[in-house]
Amino acid sequence: MPKMKTHSSAKKRFKRTGSGKIKRFQAYTSHMMRNKSKKAKTRLVGSTTVSSADEKRVKRLLCM
Repeated sequence: MPKMKTHSSAKKRFKRTGSGKIKRFQAYTSHMMRNKSKKAKTRLVGSTTVSSADEKRVKRLLCM
């Protein structure tokens, strides 16, 4: 049986934390930023963890 290949776009978008959770960046930051309030833009800065409902799917893409 051939080796499992890591999904190329997934390996660019997700990282694993030390505790084993999956880290991702926020959506809605690429365009139309002038229409968002300063408070909304501040909340979108930085990363967050993948929800528990999607974690199994992302781990399968990353061959974990």
